[in-house]
Amino acid sequence: MIKTGYEEYLAAHGTLTYSNVGVSMMPLLRQGRDLFTVRAKGKARCKKYDVVLYRRPPAHYVLHRVIEVREKDYVILGDNCIMKETGITDADIIGVMTEFYRDGKRHTTDELPYRIYSRAVVAAAPLRTAWRKLRQKAGRFLRRLTG
Repeated sequence: MIKTGYEEYLAAHGTLTYSNVGVSMMPLLRQGRDLFTVRAKGKARCKKYDVVLYRRPPAHYVLHRVIEVREKDYVILGDNCIMKETGITDADIIGVMTEFYRDGKRHTTDELPYRIYSRAVVAAAPLRTAWRKLRQKAGRFLRRLTG
């Protein structure tokens, strides 16, 4: 395995604070406005609701939430996404989010409001997926009618 900047930094320092790029973790993390901190992943398995930084080959990094822990891998989904990712293994995960900074204020993943949010966003994932797919189909139908 080739280690890149994130892995090297986490190996040397244990934690990494960074800003996210993209909208996949909205509303929790807003692009260009909020920061998150991840700690290097140890040997322990991740848990449902953990937000993990993982590597997609060749060297793309993604910050998404574990929604299911399976025997050999994880099912992962961004808070603002509808496509689940499967087959993410412990070897792919390089860090676990421990805190985030919103409007300059520090929040940890141990805080009760965050834990409630995490459970709500995972519970709502099937509804969010169904709603977005329905909107896509309705949009295609309307375009056919008017086009």
